[in-house]
Amino acid sequence: MRNWMFGGIYGTVLASALLAALQSEGEPFTPVYDALWILVTGIAAGLVHGYAHHMATHHTGSAAVRWKRLVTALGDEWPLVVGVLPTVALLLLAGAADWPEETVTTAGLALNTLLLGGWGTFAALRSGYRRGSAVLVGLADATIGLAIAVANALIK
Repeated sequence: MRNWMFGGIYGTVLASALLAALQSEGEPFTPVYDALWILVTGIAAGLVHGYAHHMATHHTGSAAVRWKRLVTALGDEWPLVVGVLPTVALLLLAGAADWPEETVTTAGLALNTLLLGGWGTFAALRSGYRRGSAVLVGLADATIGLAIAVANALIK
């Protein structure tokens, strides 16, 4: 449970940061290209995180046992990839519907902010927080998404 909550939050934050960073700045908007980059980056981040976790907890054993542990560590990172999928889906939809970049970026950052709030609230409820406190934790997590949106507005 812990891995998929961590991965979901991590993937959502990663997707938000990439969505903001991939704005075209005067170049033609390429939502499908951006979607693929976010997906590839999410997969790469999951693989690197799983490999790093495996190496940090490296145990002795036969090669077969070590490979099994590595494959398990890499497989445990699927929630990070799932965390980027809403943004990838939005960008693919934007490419098919020919939506304007500013609208897509704003909608993506808003969607991810709401998802972060949901992840935080759900994680807090699963950890035993009462509803009111869990919502406050969710709002704190959503603040991360809001910070990315504000940074995007200030930098761009």
